[in-house]
Amino acid sequence: VQLVESGGGLAQIGDSLILSCVASGSSFVVDEMAWYRQAPGKERDLVARVSSGGARTVYAESVKGRFTISRDNDKNTVYLEMNRLKPEDTAVYYCNAVDWRILPTYPWGQGTQVTVSA
Repeated sequence: VQLVESGGGLAQIGDSLILSCVASGSSFVVDEMAWYRQAPGKERDLVARVSSGGARTVYAESVKGRFTISRDNDKNTVYLEMNRLKPEDTAVYYCNAVDWRILPTYPWGQGTQVTVSA
């Protein structure tokens, strides 16, 4: 499976961005998918995840109420809508499938950089 993230960029405080991740491979429709982020000098953290059918979502406390994860199984794509961006959202964002232990499944893609200027 290959993961290709896009949609990042430079934003101002309070702005919105929508990230996309296209996953190759036929297993996408059964995979629970997640977005992670890694800020400079920090570990990669799970931000949000969505069930295979899209009905169930889980968010980190730091983004709850501001970010929305969704997916389009017909397009093998998972999205992350980010609203009311803050400087602390600055990071490289990655997507991946997660297994039953909520651990990443596939090789990481290149990620997409999000920079929120103060």
